[in-house]
Amino acid sequence: MGFESGNISFRGFYLKRKMPGDAVRRFADHALPALESLRNEPITGWVTGRHLLDRHITDESAIFAGYLRLNLVKAERKIPAPLLRAECMMEELAAMQAEGLEYLKRDQRIKIKKEITERLLPDMPPQLKAIPIVCGRDDEFIFSGAMSDGQVEALILHLSQALGSGLDPMTPESAALKRKGHSIQDLVVTSLSPECADEEVSESPGLDFLTWLWFYSETRGGELETGQGTWAVMLEGPLTFVMEGSGAHEASLRKGSPLQSVEARCALLGGKKLSRARVTLARGDEQWSGELDAQSFAMRGVKLPKTEELDAVSRFQDRMLSLKSYLDGILAYYDAFLDERIDPRRWKETVGQMRKWVANREGKR
Repeated sequence: MGFESGNISFRGFYLKRKMPGDAVRRFADHALPALESLRNEPITGWVTGRHLLDRHITDESAIFAGYLRLNLVKAERKIPAPLLRAECMMEELAAMQAEGLEYLKRDQRIKIKKEITERLLPDMPPQLKAIPIVCGRDDEFIFSGAMSDGQVEALILHLSQALGSGLDPMTPESAALKRKGHSIQDLVVTSLSPECADEEVSESPGLDFLTWLWFYSETRGGELETGQGTWAVMLEGPLTFVMEGSGAHEASLRKGSPLQSVEARCALLGGKKLSRARVTLARGDEQWSGELDAQSFAMRGVKLPKTEELDAVSRFQDRMLSLKSYLDGILAYYDAFLDERIDPRRWKETVGQMRKWVANREGKR
């Protein structure tokens, strides 16, 4: 799903160098090959954001509302699984009947499948899969629809080839280094449960952050003053809790009122930390909502505030500015968390408060 309409799922990436002035030409040099060249192996390359067959990448086609808008497209031919199974079974039955056999050996079945694949594949229509990216011309940050590990790897590879520079996913670790100049990978692991020792719980700054954000919203009023105004935060289900080690590794709560449930209290007491939740932010009359994955900082199903009816260019620009506002709000809370997490004295006080918060929760059935 792209950035033009509906809810948005995205991950952020830091460019290791500023977007070069000739970026459009570089992407054009790595455009998707013509579909006529597609044979049995997939082809991959860049197209504009206008449609998935627009290989003509120019300033006019790639720049939209002041943003560089492109898609990394993978084209391949695939035989539908039911069709392949049916064709293989038909050939296998014919071979068994011709040779008077009750079954075929494995190597015979493999040979039949290979022959059928070679026969059918050239006639299969191309299938297109796209990873959208959006970036300001002078930015060092990219919004992308690359959500899975495979998509992230493909994006990093092909964007690095086009621009000649690397790309780092925005994670709790990379965001802390970028924003605070502090490596948090070596911070001492901390249990937020009064019933679990530190060495028993998972090591993840992202888990600590999202659990802290829940604590912050319930015990400190959820408001945060920033240079862009006053934010307010609220968490909603579904909730996912995680802890490495013995017992249940993951627990998901989806129905009813998961934040006030006895299951949530038990998960926290057992040493689990919050890894996914829907985070709603408000600023003035505007409200945003999306699911935050604390370990990867991927954001799914982000719902933007309603806007006025605008032309396509203005609407896209408005949506991107609004999406950046939501990300800025999340990161503003992350900055506040880091200020406490990095300071040993403050973090010790916070952990004590959070353990009391966990112990005193009233779980509802």
